[in-house]
Amino acid sequence: MIEEPAHPPAKGTKRRSALMGVLGTGVLLAALIPAADAAAAPAIIGGSEAADEYPFMVSLQADRGTHYCGGTLIDPEWVVTAAHCVTHGKRSTVRVGSSDRTTGGTERNVVRIVVHPDYSPPPFWAADIALVRLDRPVAEQPVEIARKAGEPGTSVRMLGWGMACESGDECLSLPTRLQELDSKIVAGDRCGGFDDATEICVDHPREYVQACRFDSGGPLLKGGPGRWRLVGATSRDGDTDPRCASGPAVWTDVTVYTDWIERTIAG
Repeated sequence: MIEEPAHPPAKGTKRRSALMGVLGTGVLLAALIPAADAAAAPAIIGGSEAADEYPFMVSLQADRGTHYCGGTLIDPEWVVTAAHCVTHGKRSTVRVGSSDRTTGGTERNVVRIVVHPDYSPPPFWAADIALVRLDRPVAEQPVEIARKAGEPGTSVRMLGWGMACESGDECLSLPTRLQELDSKIVAGDRCGGFDDATEICVDHPREYVQACRFDSGGPLLKGGPGRWRLVGATSRDGDTDPRCASGPAVWTDVTVYTDWIERTIAG
């Protein structure tokens, strides 16, 4: 059951420019590609295999086990992800707590999806956040949400199973093992079509290093092993260049939605 916004975004919601949104469009492609061919669809570019354990990491999957988005376990029964990942109306399952998207961890069915009431889909991006309820609790340890995302210069880590290069001809399959990349929060004016109040702009000092298609919805973290805190959910590209790794990217600032998350889970 998908609970989409019952009304359009409230007046005053900052409209986004018509960016290509390459992080976001990956899930739309995945929803349309037959499961047998999804792996051939054009991971974190420039990342490396995850060296740490992330029991809260979630792979959102189509009913035949095809990964299409990431998510983060924030409660034994609830996952936070990007809204654009879960409005396609397809039946979904999740794999929780495994660094391998094909095996291990805990598998659950999705029984409820709650999209933020202010969500606006591309090209006008707003409130790109949703909650997914599982059919029953999991044993994996949820991650805590940070109080604040942090100022520009804050070190962060992104996780995902998305494309590891720009070209689908070169990336014939998504990585099976979880990828991680350390980066930094940068000033909001580095990202186009950006809302400082609800989003996080992230860029890497090296060129051609960034999240990409099928990383959508996954976590942006700060802290370190044993003390990770969730700050963001992967949303979209941060500039008009269609290449993922040509510049900054945008994450939904999960920390500013804490009250909505708590109300939804409690209800």
